[in-house]
Amino acid sequence: MQATLTASNFIDLELEYGAHDYHPIPVVLESGKGVYLWDVEGKKYFDFLSAYSAVNQGHCHPRIIAALNKQAENLTLTSRAFHNNKLGSYMKYVTNYFNYERLLPSNTGAEAVEAAIKITRKWGYTVKGIPNDKAEIIVCSQNFHGRTSTIISFSSDLGSKTNFGPHSNGFVTIPYNNIKALESVLKTHHNIAGFLVEPVQGEAGVYTPDRDYIRKVKALCSKYNVLFIADEIQTGIGRTGSLLAVCGSCSCEGHCEQQAKTFTRPDVLILGKAISGGTYPVSAVLCDSKIMDVIQPGQHGSTFGGNPMACSVAMEALEIIRDEKLTQNARRLGELFRLEMQAYIEKSYIVLRVRGRGLLNAIVINDSQKSNTAWNICLKLKEKGLLAKPTHGNIIRFAPPLMINEDQLVECIKIITSTFKLFEP
Repeated sequence: MQATLTASNFIDLELEYGAHDYHPIPVVLESGKGVYLWDVEGKKYFDFLSAYSAVNQGHCHPRIIAALNKQAENLTLTSRAFHNNKLGSYMKYVTNYFNYERLLPSNTGAEAVEAAIKITRKWGYTVKGIPNDKAEIIVCSQNFHGRTSTIISFSSDLGSKTNFGPHSNGFVTIPYNNIKALESVLKTHHNIAGFLVEPVQGEAGVYTPDRDYIRKVKALCSKYNVLFIADEIQTGIGRTGSLLAVCGSCSCEGHCEQQAKTFTRPDVLILGKAISGGTYPVSAVLCDSKIMDVIQPGQHGSTFGGNPMACSVAMEALEIIRDEKLTQNARRLGELFRLEMQAYIEKSYIVLRVRGRGLLNAIVINDSQKSNTAWNICLKLKEKGLLAKPTHGNIIRFAPPLMINEDQLVECIKIITSTFKLFEP
């Protein structure tokens, strides 16, 4: 039946039978390889969203697919009621890779954030001595950590939280990239268990903080005995030109797992998306034993968390990041992208600025957040063979797979700038 369907037919099926919880760019994708995607009508595109930075290794990387297929032929799921022969090796591999002692396995980013919140709260009660049910976690405005009922309670996005209450208590919101605001809360609130922050705010429009922000955050959290929780679900695994975005101010050449003393180390690290190369849902919370050991049997769990498929895929995906030097490629080509975009912006009316790190970048369109200009630019980019999507109305995020090469990037820059010219006055 599908062979007779057109793109509009597929879209109509989603509209008729699915929840209307997304507003996608009107393209129906069928296959992908590396930096490219093809739609059901055979048109080829550059992917400049990478499934929100999940596909850092490129679409359908042959090594990841081979690991997936090999494991699928042997064992897919045991639940955590039993041990399997992949989970322990996976836990050892990932904790060594990121220099932590323990890992809690899960599937989605939001699930990992929820687990980190639970770990932080219990640590606050059982280790720090916060009175029962009084623990607070500091978060930042314009954050994005997922859309579960707890997470939307501290979201700044009214669309995510309006009419979904009652909302959970226990969160204190401060401005992003504001050390004075953080210290003020730490001084005046005595039941703070943790500070949850994105090292670069992706969904908010790729807001990059001051270079010393994360270092100062860590120092304050240590001073006030508060857990520093880094949500690196979108920014981690090489995306920002460092293995982790918290490494952005160090000189580790992207291999902080080998030079752990040279970067600002979160107390709790949350990973997802690219940890599996976008091939299978995998996420994780990492921390040391003195924190993780507050969780005991029966207090947290996941049927699919740590399944053999996830473990096999994630280990191979992380090996590829290292073997193919994708972190270094992201740093080098990200600098080229911003340099070329800035050269265009200096003569542009329609584009105000470019910002980002590595291959996580955004351009700000000279129009209001309620305008359709950024959306229309993305529709035109689609016509020209490049897929991107706006966020917050007037911001377009550009995040290709990290295995993109320089010739491909230059070609994409030409597509982007030629499209901008169509919208200049």
